[in-house]
Amino acid sequence: MTTNQASYDFLVLGGGSGGIAAARRAALHGARVAVIEHQRLGGTCVNVGCVPKKLMWHAAGFADAMHKAEGYGFTVEGWSLDWGKLVERREAYLRRLNGIYENNLNGDNITLINGHASFVGSNTVEVNGEQFTAPHILIATGGKPVWPTVPGAALGIDSDGFFALTSQPKRVAVVGSGYIAVELAGMLQALGTEVHLLLRRKHVLREFEPMLGEHLIECMQAEGMHIHFETEVERLDEAQNGIKITFKAGKGSLTVDTLLWAIGREPNTHDLHLETTGIEADSRGAIPVDRYE
Repeated sequence: MTTNQASYDFLVLGGGSGGIAAARRAALHGARVAVIEHQRLGGTCVNVGCVPKKLMWHAAGFADAMHKAEGYGFTVEGWSLDWGKLVERREAYLRRLNGIYENNLNGDNITLINGHASFVGSNTVEVNGEQFTAPHILIATGGKPVWPTVPGAALGIDSDGFFALTSQPKRVAVVGSGYIAVELAGMLQALGTEVHLLLRRKHVLREFEPMLGEHLIECMQAEGMHIHFETEVERLDEAQNGIKITFKAGKGSLTVDTLLWAIGREPNTHDLHLETTGIEADSRGAIPVDRYE
């Protein structure tokens, strides 16, 4: 059986900010370029990261302001959040950005190939049964959320799943201590969800200035967030009224509507079949590079 094959000067695997920037710059220098992406254009930042996070953060800011308005002489009665409308308008904004990215690619005569790419050789990838070759291929596939291996882990969601919520959960457990965990926990708390932040140790934002983490914990507790220190999840089970979380070391259990894993991210390279190219990734899937990448 013969496989269709098309050739380019430059192939970009991934339609996020890094991939699109490289593709457009190459096209401006006259290269024949194709971008391969199996999800929405813009990558994590535009679709399930920075941009929708900031929109949710602004919504949380409005909610926080209304809670505090009375102290400044305002009368705010009967306000409520329509989570579905917030999500609908947020997604409409993101679709507009997706369209802008696609228009930019079209304007630079860059081919957009929809599908998942995997290598079948050093200079060839396969997408939906078709093969594409180029002397230069850029791997710009970004990262993805890490999931734990505890029993029942799939009952939870990750940070991508947070942006897929179509209704507001009433009671949430957020597992993690990094900036993604505390950002999502803080937004949910401000928007009226009861939030439990589960920490393996006694601090948050380990990679940041220690005083920031210490002050943030004080602020989150002052806002009513429940912070569980030195608490690890042993297993998740379905419960009649949600998800039952059983903790290690005999620390009891907790039942919530939603559990959100925010325990880190890893390179999104595991299904690229890098072994066909001679590239050796490390145990996390990261591709070793020199100082010039």
